[in-house]
Amino acid sequence: MNQDKALLAREIKARTEQLESHLVAIRRDIHAHPELGFDTLRTASLVTQQLQALGLTPQTGIGRSGVMVDIDGAEPGKTLLLRADMDALPIHEQTGLPFASVWPGKMHACGHDIHTAILLGVAAILPHYRQQLKGKVRLIFQPAEETPDSGAQAMIADGAADGIDWAITLHNKPELAAGEVALTRGASTASSDEFDVTVHGISTHAARPHMGSDPIIATVHLISQLQTIISRERDPAHSAVLTIGHIQGGTTHNIIPDSCLFQGTIRTKSPAVRADMEAAFRRMCDGVALAQNVRVEVNFQRGVPPLMNDDRLIDALEQILSHQFDKPIIAQPSDSFGAEDFSLFTELAPGCQIHIGSATPGRDDHLHNSDYQPDERSIAAGTQALSRLAIDLLS
Repeated sequence: MNQDKALLAREIKARTEQLESHLVAIRRDIHAHPELGFDTLRTASLVTQQLQALGLTPQTGIGRSGVMVDIDGAEPGKTLLLRADMDALPIHEQTGLPFASVWPGKMHACGHDIHTAILLGVAAILPHYRQQLKGKVRLIFQPAEETPDSGAQAMIADGAADGIDWAITLHNKPELAAGEVALTRGASTASSDEFDVTVHGISTHAARPHMGSDPIIATVHLISQLQTIISRERDPAHSAVLTIGHIQGGTTHNIIPDSCLFQGTIRTKSPAVRADMEAAFRRMCDGVALAQNVRVEVNFQRGVPPLMNDDRLIDALEQILSHQFDKPIIAQPSDSFGAEDFSLFTELAPGCQIHIGSATPGRDDHLHNSDYQPDERSIAAGTQALSRLAIDLLS
């Protein structure tokens, strides 16, 4: 590492260390007061107050309850978007921590409290480097990442992505040691599409099945056939997940009903596989309808796309982050088929998701768990990572 890069790394680390206790306190405040979906008003107010205290001028109400602020460099140039998500989950916290959720049935079990604290740390550090920046850094604090009604989509509709050249977010990862940073090539997360299928038959008495058309039998055949798309049509190296999560049909023992409903999701990790899965799904529905003499009504709702990491951006970040942390950055393939609405931003501009280790020594934590206790040292690591990449990308 040359002298200038090493000096910048030490400066960013020192500034982060000065902020760390303050950022941890903010995280604990947010953790104790989790909010769901778009109802992140207290969190957004706290974020706004912190940004204003730094001399910045945030915009509020973006995407209903999001916050956005631009940090302009000394010269014109590109625009880098950095995002933190603010919402919690409908989980009753079981950690017993002194700063545990004060609201029953709500918990920051995915670490969005950590993400918000990190981005506030970045907001405190970047103004020191305005003279080096060519362009601007746009910080967005997003509601409703965990809900079907997407906060990313709402913020984009309100202009949060206008004019951006790159889009980067991060996520805490309890499978990695605290302080470790990892990058993924290809997809970080999967697409998430939902379907509601109603199989329409003809009702009749159970003693006279020949006088009707049985939608339950047809549904059983259809669900069984749909699973063969994964097992017999998909390349295992480019697979997908198809899950039936709900089925409902009939009212009593001796009546074949008029209809049967089932619902589920399809998740994939590439746009091409996503298109293939939808086409195969519809073909199976049409085939069973013909074979079983029923009518199959399909309501297929496309959700968020897969979050595809841009290769050239990953190449750049590998070098930038290795300079900041003075060690090679972990290249980690993603095994997650979870979904992430930040993918709506990466459809509009080259982008990526960075993974920040949050494992607490001696624990085996997992996201979306009522006892999730991430290591708060991940806040400093995330603050250093996002600050450094913003400075280097725009210098």
